[in-house]
Amino acid sequence: MKNDVLDVMMNHRSIRKFTKEKVDPKLLEEIVNCGLRASNTGNMQLYSVIATQEEPLRTELCGLHFGQCSSAPLFLTVCTDVNRYHHYCRVNGCDESYGNMLWFVSALVDASLFAQNLCLAAEARGLGFCHLGTVNYNTEKIAKLLQCPKGVVPVIALAMGHPAEEGRLSERLGTDAVLHSEMYHDPTDEEIVKTHAVRDNDPFNRQMVVENGTRNYCEIFTTKRYPRSQNEAISADLLDFLKKKWL
Repeated sequence: MKNDVLDVMMNHRSIRKFTKEKVDPKLLEEIVNCGLRASNTGNMQLYSVIATQEEPLRTELCGLHFGQCSSAPLFLTVCTDVNRYHHYCRVNGCDESYGNMLWFVSALVDASLFAQNLCLAAEARGLGFCHLGTVNYNTEKIAKLLQCPKGVVPVIALAMGHPAEEGRLSERLGTDAVLHSEMYHDPTDEEIVKTHAVRDNDPFNRQMVVENGTRNYCEIFTTKRYPRSQNEAISADLLDFLKKKWL
C-alpha cells in the first residue's frame, strides 16, 4: 500500500479496468473525509459528491459517459452545490446571495480541491480511478438522472474501484513549461516546441498520430478529440444549463 503522498502523486496512473470487488462503505467514507479537509473559499464548502454504485443507475450513468470504464463498481460525481448553503441562509433568515458567476467559479475551485484530495486518499488506500471529462458533455442529462436541484451542477466525474490493470504512466509537461518566475512569460515558438517535445515524441502519442492520420499530435486534439464546432456547441449547452440551474 502506498503511503507517501509524493510517491502517490508522482506515480499516478489512470485506471480504466476494475475488478468486481465493491468499494467498502467505510473506505468510501474515509476518502471523502480526506476530501473534506481540502482548502476552500471561506470554509463554505460549496460542493457535494454523489456516489453511484447500484444497478440500474450505475449503468445508466456510465452510458452518459459514453460507456467509459464500464467495469468500475463506483462512479463519483462531484458537484458545485450552492443549494445546501442557500438552505442554511434561509434557516438563519439571511440573504441567498450566491447564485451568480462569482460563486459558481468559487464553488468550482472548491470542488476541484475536494476531488483532488479525495483522489490522493483513494490511491493511497489502493484504489484506482479515471477522471471522466465527459461530465461536461452531458451535464444536464447527468444532473437530471442524479436528481440534482437548482444550484447543484455536476462538474467532476470519477470512475473508481480496485484496479484490474497497472495503467500507463502518461507523459507530462515539465516545470519549464508551467512554472513562471515573478510574472507570466509568454513563450516563443522555439520554447513551445522544446517544452512540448516530451508530448510530441512520446511513443504512445506518435502511434496515435499514425492511427489517426494527422500531421502531428496537436492536430488529434483540434480535429478529432475537441474540434472547434464541438467546443462551441457544448459551451452553448453548458451556459444555457447554468442560466437555468445556477445563475
